[in-house]
Amino acid sequence: MRTLRWFTLIALGAASLAAEQTHDLSQAQIDDIVQKFAAKEAAFAKAREAYTYRQTARIQELDAGGAITGRWETVSDIVFSPEGKRTEHVVRSPVPSLHNISLTPEDLQDMKDVQPFVLTTNELPKYLIRYLGHQKVDEIGCFVFAVKPKKLEGTQRYFSGEVWVDDRDLQIVKTYGRGVGIAKRQAFPKFETYREQIDGKYWFPTYTVANDTLHFPDGQDQRIRQTMRYEDYKQFGAETKIIFGDEAKEETKPNSPAAPPKPPAKP
Repeated sequence: MRTLRWFTLIALGAASLAAEQTHDLSQAQIDDIVQKFAAKEAAFAKAREAYTYRQTARIQELDAGGAITGRWETVSDIVFSPEGKRTEHVVRSPVPSLHNISLTPEDLQDMKDVQPFVLTTNELPKYLIRYLGHQKVDEIGCFVFAVKPKKLEGTQRYFSGEVWVDDRDLQIVKTYGRGVGIAKRQAFPKFETYREQIDGKYWFPTYTVANDTLHFPDGQDQRIRQTMRYEDYKQFGAETKIIFGDEAKEETKPNSPAAPPKPPAKP
């Protein structure tokens, strides 16, 4: 099992690549890597649809000294109905006490789709992708790419930032950036999303953190802290199995979900 230790990643943050070894790749090699990891992302997205998990979303308003002045939290279980339909069951949703910000449809869409960013083959034409170099993150060698949308259209939300791709598995293991789109008079935080290898094969998102100051067009600033946790992944239905390439020749059963590493202390 290969995992990323969160305390190491948080210390790294969006660390510069200057101190890292740069792997010189031809454009053909870069294009091949992008196509391969996008295909893996498509398989990962399909695999995740067959899993149940618990999702905890939390946003906190902070004052200048870092004290919490307002909260919003929702705990949900992503489960399947007896008929096999995927659904979200809200376990806990306390009355919010946010004073200076309010959640918009764009915020909710970012939490659902952009922060656990998936760059599949079908999504590639929407993005400009630039190879930045090679970086070792917690002993895992990664190709690093800058990603930004080619253009913003309608109400669609996009990811803009950097992705770290495992140089062995060719799957995204970490993202750093923000959600972007055509949204006036709004501000969106920078975030980091970390993935963990589940069932020895798929890198699933397990933790997103944002600690940022939002700068609104009216000149008001608000510091926030946001966390998203995805826990207790379990595969639904023994007959479901997602495989990659030559693995189709192997008839092994899926393993139980890997135990997650010790998470950072909760705020």
